[in-house]
Amino acid sequence: MTRHSAPLPPPALPHVTILLASYQGAAHLGAQLDSLAAQDHADWALWVSDDGSRDGTRGIVERFATAHPSHDIRLLDGPRRGAAANFLSLLCHPDLPAGSVAICDQDDIWYPHKLSHALMTLAHFDGPAVYSAQSRHVSATGATLGLSRVHSGPPSFGNALVQNRVAGHCAVLNPAALALVRAVGPVEVPFHDWWLYLLITGAGGQVTVSPEVVLDYRQHGDNVLGAHRGFLAGLARAAMVLGPTWRDWQTANRRALEQARPHLTPETRALLAALDAAPARGLPRIRAQTRLGITRDRRAATAFLRLAALLGRV
Repeated sequence: MTRHSAPLPPPALPHVTILLASYQGAAHLGAQLDSLAAQDHADWALWVSDDGSRDGTRGIVERFATAHPSHDIRLLDGPRRGAAANFLSLLCHPDLPAGSVAICDQDDIWYPHKLSHALMTLAHFDGPAVYSAQSRHVSATGATLGLSRVHSGPPSFGNALVQNRVAGHCAVLNPAALALVRAVGPVEVPFHDWWLYLLITGAGGQVTVSPEVVLDYRQHGDNVLGAHRGFLAGLARAAMVLGPTWRDWQTANRRALEQARPHLTPETRALLAALDAAPARGLPRIRAQTRLGITRDRRAATAFLRLAALLGRV
């Protein structure tokens, strides 16, 4: 007689703390909070760091906490230095418990499987790992604008130096990644999600970008970096590497990497040293970038990057 053993149940998903940075978000925050309550993985806490809202945002959070007493929901005062500083203050808050964390924008709408999909994906990694995924872009009124752009090629530290591919609005960190961020501490960077990509790849961790669409990402006039709509938008992003703002971002990221230096792999430190030793402009700079694997994910974007190297902009 052949005995058939019962299939093993799937592993239990871990507790996760959702980190939401808010500022003047009353118009759409309620819908986002409702989508958190509708997650099929219900073992979550919510920490909200508010940067001084005066539009009813704090009241919305307080009422949500009252309506969901079984969840640990906290409302904190943010540093009031912009979104990146607000999220990093949450990630490095001294009272934040160890474990998995999910980063959350104030005006999106998560699909019910968003948390469970991320946590099941991260279960495959022991070392530092960050999850990202795709989104459906919607207007302020909820009209569909399109889907997020899927990057080509694998994530790498060389790519992270010149391009971000971790979508902060859907990023989830495993416990080892959170511990890494906290070990480095708060840094002054232009974008918290780009910093996660840099730090985790630089420390030898894993960046996984799922093709799954897991949320509606609400687009506004001031978040065009996330829009990714059409050829002209892509051209504008590529051309950005020729301007002073992008160079300032690069400078800030490099300063942050110096702060993280003890946590970087020997290969990462060697790459940075070789880049610093290369000529500042011209064909030798281009050859150094190419040799070190510093490239963006599309040919046109890489061409602009090489032009910026020729001119001494990067």
